[in-house]
Amino acid sequence: MSNKLLSVENLTMKFGGLIAIDNLSFSADESQITSIIGPNGAGKTTVFNCLTGFYKPSEGEMILHKDNDSISLKKYTDFKISHKAKVARTFQNIRLFSSMSVLENLLVAQHNELMVASGYSIFGLLNLKRYKDKEREAVEKAKYWLDLTGLTSRADDNAGDLSYGDQRKLEIIRAMCTNPKLLCLDEPAAGLNPKESSELNKLLRFIKTEKQTGILLIEHDMSVVMGISDHVVVLNYGKKIFEGTAKDTRNSKEVIEAYLGVEE
Repeated sequence: MSNKLLSVENLTMKFGGLIAIDNLSFSADESQITSIIGPNGAGKTTVFNCLTGFYKPSEGEMILHKDNDSISLKKYTDFKISHKAKVARTFQNIRLFSSMSVLENLLVAQHNELMVASGYSIFGLLNLKRYKDKEREAVEKAKYWLDLTGLTSRADDNAGDLSYGDQRKLEIIRAMCTNPKLLCLDEPAAGLNPKESSELNKLLRFIKTEKQTGILLIEHDMSVVMGISDHVVVLNYGKKIFEGTAKDTRNSKEVIEAYLGVEE
């Protein structure tokens, strides 16, 4: 049985008079894929923005359970979420460093660890054995993920020269180079062809099983959601309308009505 990794309790996000997220509660487990789905404008990406420090929620709590400790994600903003809480994310629109090489993109993701090893000084960068060891480890980690995803031959190419599908893979493995406990993926299958979607499913299953990383997934491609999700949370107009297994979600009257509408 998986252990609870994330607890979202009574989360509310207001923008003036607009309530984007309305008293949302759900949990996600270690080594499990939890999908958040719903029609456009349901508030899915807003949830991610709260979890990853881009927004500070108006109300509620977000707790990450890590290493026998409970961390309030509200304490951190932006990059500190990744460094302190080990939460990583990707975005709807690919945000790679397109003019840097594929390998360099993966090394940049490990910048925090390299700076700690350097002692935060130029002298550390020049002289410390621990920095050279950590730099070697960073390259080996990057090579590991490149080999796994079939991108080794493109390591020295600019990230912007990769195909769209390979850029999606690169963004995911760049996030994995931060050693996250929770990986938040915002529509990773968007724009992928069936072969690429199948490769994505395989990669995500590997991450959850072999790396024991909890995955929080926003996705409109229902074949991906139903094919790999252990748990599904359905939003509509900022409110949770259903929560359960992929099979139960597929057969839910509330979910069908949210997507297809109800005749008056």
